Amino acid sequence: MDNKAVIWCEDQGDLAYFNGGTDTPVDIVDLDAGDLVQFELQQERHLRYAKNPRRIEQGAYAHLPGDLQAAAAPQQPDKVAAPKAARLGTADIIPFARRDRKEPSHRQMVLA
Repeated sequence: MDNKAVIWCEDQGDLAYFNGGTDTPVDIVDLDAGDLVQFELQQERHLRYAKNPRRIEQGAYAHLPGDLQAAAAPQQPDKVAAPKAARLGTADIIPFARRDRKEPSHRQMVLA
């Protein structure tokens, strides 16, 4: 198990990094891309670190990694339809809303 993650935070601020920390392997949660997670946020210098992550829902945003890759792919004018993210306006904005139900009212984060 790699025990590392880059987390896209709900506040749309800087990414948070999880590197396994000093937790023992038994205490480390197995996270997958698209999982909805909650954690303590620690700022060190100019980086944000996720501490004590807890999975809230597995695969809640399973579409997110693919959406990010599609938005980052070079656009060719002769291609048929642009990805949804590219059609939202002049900026490449990736929708962060759940596709199957409304967002919970408390702060949570998504593993990207």
